Amino acid sequence: MPNLAATLHDEIRRLAKKEITAATRSTKQAVAQYRRDIANLKRLVQVQQKEIAFLKTQERKRLNQPQTTDEPVEGVRFSARSVRAQRQRLGLSAEDFGKLVGVSPMTIYNWEHGKGRPKDDRLAAFVALRNVGKREAVKKLEMLAGRPRKRTAHK
Repeated sequence: MPNLAATLHDEIRRLAKKEITAATRSTKQAVAQYRRDIANLKRLVQVQQKEIAFLKTQERKRLNQPQTTDEPVEGVRFSARSVRAQRQRLGLSAEDFGKLVGVSPMTIYNWEHGKGRPKDDRLAAFVALRNVGKREAVKKLEMLAGRPRKRTAHK
């Protein structure tokens, strides 16, 4: 009798295992496919993040790159009056002028009032604006903002 019970037990176990395997096969296949899809998506995101970082760097270089001037940056003189005169010549607010140079409006205010002096990289950007006209400055601001700037009536 024990032999019959053991045989019956083994047969039930074999059939149950066969049923479970059949029932879970499609789930295992789906899980494997999902894992492959996730791996592909991760690779795609990684490639896109690298491209985005590269494009951000290129755009930053393009927008903040000072235009070449005939004067070397070391030999350039800086005065508070020239900041205000240049800003007024372009017809820009301290905020907009700061965006072009790459500093805050408060920094522009401090430069205009002789309370600060630009570092070499900002001085180069400031010097590059000497050769820029009003239209170019507005276009550059639009590119920085990504949208057209509101036109104001000049008196």
